[in-house]
Amino acid sequence: MAKIYTTLTDIQQDLQGGQTTVKELVNQYLANIKQYVHLNAYNEVFADEALQKAEELDSRFKSGAPTGKLAGMVVAIKDNICYKGHTVTASSKILENFTSIYSSTVVERLLAEDAIIIGRCNCDEFAMGGANENSYFGPVKNMADETRVPGGSSGGSAVAVQAGMCHAAIGTDTGGSIRQPASFCGVVGLKPTYGRVSRHGIIAYASSFDQPGPITQSVEDAALLLEVMAGPDAYDGTASQQAVPSYTKTLQASTDKKKVAYLQEVLDSEGLDAEVKAALLKAIDDLKADGHTVEPVSFEYLDYVVPTYYILTMAEASSNLARYDGVHYGYRSPDAVDLVTTYKRSRSEGFGTEVKRRIMLGTFVLSAGYYDAYYAKAQKVRRLIKNRTNEILQEYDFILTPTAPEPAFKIGRQDIDPIVTYLEDIFTVQASLAGVPAISLPVQNNSKGLPLGLQFITKAFSETELLNFATYFGSLRKS
Repeated sequence: MAKIYTTLTDIQQDLQGGQTTVKELVNQYLANIKQYVHLNAYNEVFADEALQKAEELDSRFKSGAPTGKLAGMVVAIKDNICYKGHTVTASSKILENFTSIYSSTVVERLLAEDAIIIGRCNCDEFAMGGANENSYFGPVKNMADETRVPGGSSGGSAVAVQAGMCHAAIGTDTGGSIRQPASFCGVVGLKPTYGRVSRHGIIAYASSFDQPGPITQSVEDAALLLEVMAGPDAYDGTASQQAVPSYTKTLQASTDKKKVAYLQEVLDSEGLDAEVKAALLKAIDDLKADGHTVEPVSFEYLDYVVPTYYILTMAEASSNLARYDGVHYGYRSPDAVDLVTTYKRSRSEGFGTEVKRRIMLGTFVLSAGYYDAYYAKAQKVRRLIKNRTNEILQEYDFILTPTAPEPAFKIGRQDIDPIVTYLEDIFTVQASLAGVPAISLPVQNNSKGLPLGLQFITKAFSETELLNFATYFGSLRKS
């Protein structure tokens, strides 16, 4: 059986020592992709070019030529991340067979450090969903239980890491789309501070929320990928100008005693699964026992985070998706006869049900007569949520919550009631509304063998402290 690597450090040691080659690693991932093809994690696999890049890297390792920070890391990208000369569809019919004419900043930075991109992963259409059931290419299945969802919208990326179909993956997080699938699939998912990683070349869903980030098997690799991807970008005016710390050089299990807050309303929530609650209480007890201050705080806006998030993101989606009109690029209905039918038929036939629902709701909340009642009010509530979150983080180092209120649920549930699925975001959207970083860490499996995750939230641009504490928390769970 092939060796299972959880960190790139281990891979690079074996590459340097001659115990393996990059080509062997790529072939192992390709074999796993073939074995688990029924999980539907990939929309396309770049097998030939991955093997070609592997051979090039092997010759460089052999000759002692310099290699990048990510040499030996085989990465999958979510299918809303542009890669020059490759198809990118956001898992939508409306972009079927669309080839990107440029690469996203994220992809350029990965390639510059010698990462191998092995394929593009299935996701909810235009990243809209928390189950990965809204894809034109069909639902993704959770490896832990194939009757259950992997979470969304970066479900394919999470399953690709979970099933060993790549070493790490890049997803995007608008309201929990990296963290919730990471929780459901038992891997690490990091949402950076808004603006920490450039959005250039990421197909937009909600521009004031979207943030690319890593899905990995270890905090160490999450730190490394963030270090490579983060930083200012002339192509993205919302990208922060702040210098990027060396997350990997300072990465260590933090020994300082911290102040951790947990939300009393979360523990009191009727919708919280009993085993998720037990995992949260155990984490609180473990942290207290190790000398940290862990205290309940009140977050009186918990009931407002989901409606606020959906009003704002649907409004932004309504604006962002107006460009898919059957005229400029992408799908054009064969039945269109004039400009109006080109718009109507192309958009009706090209977009899926959930995307159309969100466009219509977003258009409604932006419309005359309803703008002030919904969109403007939601912006005010967002500010209240952001301010209260920052207040808590002034007093405490971290906020601890479950990543999701329950483990992965059965495929097909969201068709019955999409509102129930929207409520899966209740713990993840707080960090998205506040624009602060958050990480989901796997803690245990429940009695049915389904992974459970916990989330830590911290101050804006405090990823160094977040990653160090996450490293510590991982070692605490094992001790």
